[in-house]
Amino acid sequence: MKEYEREILLERIGRESATVGASIPDQIDVQGERLDLQSFVFEIKRRETIPSGERERVERAKKNLRRERLQRKQRIEGETDEQLTFETGERLAEAIIGIDRALAALESLRPTDIEGERDRQETADTKRWLDFLKQALGHEDSSQLGGR
Repeated sequence: MKEYEREILLERIGRESATVGASIPDQIDVQGERLDLQSFVFEIKRRETIPSGERERVERAKKNLRRERLQRKQRIEGETDEQLTFETGERLAEAIIGIDRALAALESLRPTDIEGERDRQETADTKRWLDFLKQALGHEDSSQLGGR
């Protein structure tokens, strides 16, 4: 691969708009394991939130995808002209863009912490109730409520 071809590929994967219109690869080798990436992302994305039982699996997948992306980028950056053809570089770039698309989809999910959310709701409800009681009873200081 010629140096200007390498620069074209690196610029392409570095563009923020690179993932627009890009599709997530059906399958990809990530850290030596074959991953059905598209079905995994769609399965998780369909839920809109990450259930607590799936959180570790999703975080591990994101970590492995980031690592795989870096390794593929380093191959484009570092291999000599004889080691890497432009066609191979294009395939690596396409895979990187697909990985970026998958990561963007996974990053947009919100974790679901049902217990934590319930606790926050109860705390907020208690605070609203105490504020209401203070106002209704004409107390300025909340310490007066418990002091009777």
